[in-house]
Amino acid sequence: MGHLPRLFEFEILFPMIHHLNGKLVEKNPTHVIIECAGVGYFVNISLNTFSHIKDQENINLFTHLQVREDAHTLFGFAEKSEREIFRLLLSVSGIGASTARTMLSSLSPVQIRDAIANGDVATIQGIKGIGAKTAQRVILDLRDKILKVYDIDEVSISSNNTNKEEALSALEVLGFVRRQAEKVVDKVVSQEPALSVENIIKLALKNL
Repeated sequence: MGHLPRLFEFEILFPMIHHLNGKLVEKNPTHVIIECAGVGYFVNISLNTFSHIKDQENINLFTHLQVREDAHTLFGFAEKSEREIFRLLLSVSGIGASTARTMLSSLSPVQIRDAIANGDVATIQGIKGIGAKTAQRVILDLRDKILKVYDIDEVSISSNNTNKEEALSALEVLGFVRRQAEKVVDKVVSQEPALSVENIIKLALKNL
């Protein structure tokens, strides 16, 4: 088999599309089409990113280019943090782009990060298509990386989760649907991890 063309080799090592900013032509739960300088890009997305995309005329997505012999596939993310988790998941043996996207469609990036940091096999295994062995491998391979990359320790994660759960319980008592409240609380906690239960509730109420 001959050598790959020089440009192709370069693209494998250094994917050249960092982000796309252009006109939103089409939006679906699994993909969007973005027109940039007259070229339409088909971009695969997770439900997490889909929920962030409003019906605006122009959007910006951070991208990951998957290069294979038979296809170049673009994945887009509303936030850099989601792309970081996606790439970490891809580093795990047995986790491909499709599975990583499914994981990010089932849980938010913060939920996946915290589950891995806490060694929470049940949460990861609760994702459709993820068995016990795969969930354990994800945690085994990524736990130390997650703790290092996000500069967190087990004590702070445990404390954050306790505050989060107490805040969610309080919001449920106030009549809010847990799934809806959890998305808002996750966003609040990801922005300010050290918040008290009371402040998490106050900030969440402003967005519910």
